[in-house]
Amino acid sequence: MIKQAIIPLAGLGTRMLPLTSVTPKELLPINGKPNLEYILDECLKAGIKQFIFIISKNKESIKKYFYNDTFYKKIIRKKKDKRIENEFRKIKKYRSMIKFVYQNKPKGTGDAVLKCNKLIKSNFFLMLLPDDLIIKKNCTKEMIELHKQKKGSIIATKKVPKKTVSRWGILSLKNKKKNYFQITNVEEKPKIKDAKSNYAIIGRYILPKKIMKEIKRLKPGHGKEIHITDAIKNLIHKNENFYGNIFKGKYLDCGTINGYINSGIEISKE
Repeated sequence: MIKQAIIPLAGLGTRMLPLTSVTPKELLPINGKPNLEYILDECLKAGIKQFIFIISKNKESIKKYFYNDTFYKKIIRKKKDKRIENEFRKIKKYRSMIKFVYQNKPKGTGDAVLKCNKLIKSNFFLMLLPDDLIIKKNCTKEMIELHKQKKGSIIATKKVPKKTVSRWGILSLKNKKKNYFQITNVEEKPKIKDAKSNYAIIGRYILPKKIMKEIKRLKPGHGKEIHITDAIKNLIHKNENFYGNIFKGKYLDCGTINGYINSGIEISKE
């Protein structure tokens, strides 16, 4: 059973400047709630029991968000406001489930995941990228159900316009069914003429703990970073089973200014 979720939060958020010059993008409010809490709620509803947050020394405000008891207690004593009391209770619940690890240099998602190695207890774990919100249906729950069925690793995926494939990690596939397929390869940002499909990776993964050993073998790639997709590709080539989950929900990109604005509009319709 998938009970642990890794959430990489150490990124600089440069695509969201100037908003992220003071506030981490993961704490920016979307329709009255921080981006990060949408991710946590999705996981909780899918049965996740522990979160591993990867932050940097420059993102300590994320940790403070969950450890600001003195501030809340002072306000609650003065205000006796039920809404504030409920919010504080919710934050304390989140906090009891979170462990923090640090990635102080931007060495890529693979490097970030590797820093969680000693905390992973089961053969599989969940990883979610906070820039990617999926609303209307619980994508994590869908993925866990597919994992139970297939006993393999799962990557969330959706069709994108063919002219945009060079912006995405693209999956090669076989044995396609209505809501999933087997993954035969992963290509990061291929040229349009080279793309084997237009099924793109969205930021949800169920990965095997053995990927840690694969990450350790990797050399830095594009941008001198360790890319999780390189480790996934290597495992696929070693006959590790990976499946693409064609999720039913609506995808929202919160990693750019325009995407962030649109996400607020879409969520307000819910």
